[in-house]
Amino acid sequence: MSYNSTVAPSLYDPSMDFDSLSWAEKQWFSWYSFIGNPVLATGLMSFLMHEIVYFGRCIPWIIIDAIPYFRRWKLQPAKIPSPQEQWECTKQVLFSHFMVELPVIWLFHPMAEVFGMRTYEVPLPSLREMAPQVALFFVFEDMFHYFAHQALHYGPMYKYIHKIHHKYSAPFGLAAEYAHPAEVAILGTGTIAGPLLYCYFTGNLHIFTMYVWITLRLFQAIDAHSGYDFPWSLQHFLPFWAGAEHHDFHHMAFTNNFSTSFRWCDYIGGTDDKYRAYASRLKEAKKMAGSSKEKQAEVERKFMAEAEAEGLRAEAEVIRSATQKTTKVQ
Repeated sequence: MSYNSTVAPSLYDPSMDFDSLSWAEKQWFSWYSFIGNPVLATGLMSFLMHEIVYFGRCIPWIIIDAIPYFRRWKLQPAKIPSPQEQWECTKQVLFSHFMVELPVIWLFHPMAEVFGMRTYEVPLPSLREMAPQVALFFVFEDMFHYFAHQALHYGPMYKYIHKIHHKYSAPFGLAAEYAHPAEVAILGTGTIAGPLLYCYFTGNLHIFTMYVWITLRLFQAIDAHSGYDFPWSLQHFLPFWAGAEHHDFHHMAFTNNFSTSFRWCDYIGGTDDKYRAYASRLKEAKKMAGSSKEKQAEVERKFMAEAEAEGLRAEAEVIRSATQKTTKVQ
C-alpha cells in the first residue's frame, strides 16, 4: 500500500512505497503533491522558510533587549536599540527580502536543477550525509565573506554600499541583513555559491540540506549581530568560533574582524591585530581595577569610547578617500 497514491503526481515513481517514508518525508511529498508545480512549490517554501527563520530568530533578541536583567551580558550596554530603530531596520530588511532575495529564491529551483540538485525527490538525506556538506558550506562562506567584506570596506564600495550596514555601531539581531541591496546580493553569493559548486562537482546534494545550511547560517548571522556575549555562547566552547563578541568589535571599531563564522581568516590575514590588542589591554586594565564592578565598568566604557572614536576616524578617512577619487574621475 502506498502513501497518498491516488494523488501522487507524475514527479514521483508510482511504484514507490510511500508508507516506508519518515514523517518529514511524507510532509515533503505532500507539499509538492499539493502545489503540483515544483518551481512554485520550491520558491514558496524557500521564501517562507527564510522569513520564518529570520524573524523567528530575531524575536528572542528583541525580547532580551527589552529586559534590563540581560544588560550584564550586553557588549555595549549603553546602546540599546529603540523600538523606532528596530522598526526602521525591519523596513529596510523587508525591502531587501522582497526586492533582492525573493526573485533569486523564486528562480532557485530551475537553477538548482541545472546544477543537478535534488529538490522534490524523496527520501530526504540523512544527518550523516548532511553534516559534512554543511560544514564545508560554512568554511566556504566564511572565506568568501572574509574577502568580499574587505572589498566592501574599500572607499567607493564602502561609501555607496556598505556604509548602510555600519549605521549601528552597536548591532542588534534584526540588523544582520540591514544592508544595501547590492551588499545583500554580493555577500549572499557566498551563501548559495558553496552548495551550487559542491552540487556541480559531486552531483550529490538535496535542497533539504540547503535549507538546513541556510537556517544555521541565518542563526549564525543574527546571533553575531545580537550584541550579547553570554557565558554559554558558542565561542566559549569553540575558540575558533567568531560569535557576537568578535563581530561586535568590527561594528564598534570599524576595522578588523571581517570573517563571519570563524576566526581563522582574520588570524591568518592579520586583520584581528587591533581586536586582540584591545582585548588584551582591556583584560589587563580590568585586572588593575580590582574586584570593583563599578571600576571595571568604568574602564570598559573608557576603552569602548576610545575604540569607537578611532573607528569613526578610520571610517571618515575611507569616505574622504572615496570622495577624492570620485572628484578626480569627474
